[in-house]
Amino acid sequence: MSMAWVRKYYSVPAKRGGRIEYTGGWNDKSKSRFGTIRSASSGRLRIQLDGEKHVTYFHPTWEIRYLDAEALA
Repeated sequence: MSMAWVRKYYSVPAKRGGRIEYTGGWNDKSKSRFGTIRSASSGRLRIQLDGEKHVTYFHPTWEIRYLDAEALA
């Protein structure tokens, strides 16, 4: 499933190179992590968190805040 599919199915502004904030469900905002969307695979986003060497898979709507989308609003 492509990035276009993820955008349409989940109604999110995901795009390659887009910046996100992963809140992880913590109440403490200082634990949030930032990252960059690298690609999509099997309906999940492949995100490289800042300071990490490898990508991690994330659900497009679970604890993700799309930073680029807020700049456009």
